[in-house]
Amino acid sequence: MSRKRILIYAGGIVILAVLFYLQFRTWRDFDWARFAGEIHAIHWVHIVHAVALIYLAYGMRAIRWKIFLRPVKSTSSLKMVAPTLIGFTGLALLGRPGELIRPYLIARREQLTFSSQLAVWAVERIFDIGAFTVLLVVAAFLATAPKRLSYYGSFREAGIIFTLLVVGLTLAAVAVSRSGEALALWVEHRFAHHATRLGHRIALRIREFRGGLNTIHGPASLAWLIAVSIIMWCMIAVAYKETALAYGAQELRIPQTQILLLMGSSMVGSLVQLPGVGGGSQLATIAALEHIFGVPKELAASCGIMLWLVTFVAVVPTGLFLAHRERLSLRKLSKESHREEAEVSILPSPPSA
Repeated sequence: MSRKRILIYAGGIVILAVLFYLQFRTWRDFDWARFAGEIHAIHWVHIVHAVALIYLAYGMRAIRWKIFLRPVKSTSSLKMVAPTLIGFTGLALLGRPGELIRPYLIARREQLTFSSQLAVWAVERIFDIGAFTVLLVVAAFLATAPKRLSYYGSFREAGIIFTLLVVGLTLAAVAVSRSGEALALWVEHRFAHHATRLGHRIALRIREFRGGLNTIHGPASLAWLIAVSIIMWCMIAVAYKETALAYGAQELRIPQTQILLLMGSSMVGSLVQLPGVGGGSQLATIAALEHIFGVPKELAASCGIMLWLVTFVAVVPTGLFLAHRERLSLRKLSKESHREEAEVSILPSPPSA
């Protein structure tokens, strides 16, 4: 393990330790017997529905990646499913080091360059943030249920922040699409005398991102990508709702439009994760359930952990099965993908046109 990765893990452990301490310091009267009872009371049919929706969402991701590949490679959505499931399994078990497994596998199987699939992976993030923002803004400003929350002001602020983020990312994407090479050359020239390697890496990422934007082949392709992304995030939102309904508790009968605030909390918390155990996502979800929706702490803890298992961990059994069937090692794939990323980063820049 590299020194950089050790420092990242150490920092994550410290942050999570502090968050756990702050959370559980206020839970000195936590009723562990009630916590166990909440688990026994779960209606598992709702959990099955939620997991099925999450798997369908992975299928939508496969369809979306196929659309991205259309200008350069004719392939099927079915061929994208296994790399998607294996990739997200690597992310669940290895944490951030497993993020590159999916683009690496797709590049290898479709005989494409790894840098081109890194670009697709980067553009995919914009569509994810954009689709979630559309749902959040509709819920925050048009739906009635969120207005009944005492934290409605925070809900609207979150919608505005996400909207500004999407606008910023969109403007940056347009700028890179139109003048990406000129921007990359400017960055290399700007850092030429002080941090040549850093300048080269930034310029490389700009060129990769521009290549990813080229996969959006016309208005029809863009419309399909937006539609698939929004449908996918709707499925994830309903999966959250189904998981909450599984407990049969009145406190967890959260309206669908309010669920998006819970999802946003989980997304922010997932920025601080430990491989295989998560941490930040569960804590953020539990805190949102308790403080925003007034759910008792034992029920909030149980539901928060279950949401993490359903939305993040449920893919692991299938992903491991597929990896075993294809004789793939997740750790080896992670190392190979990061090694190839490093090799791409030290390649010389293309000559200016």
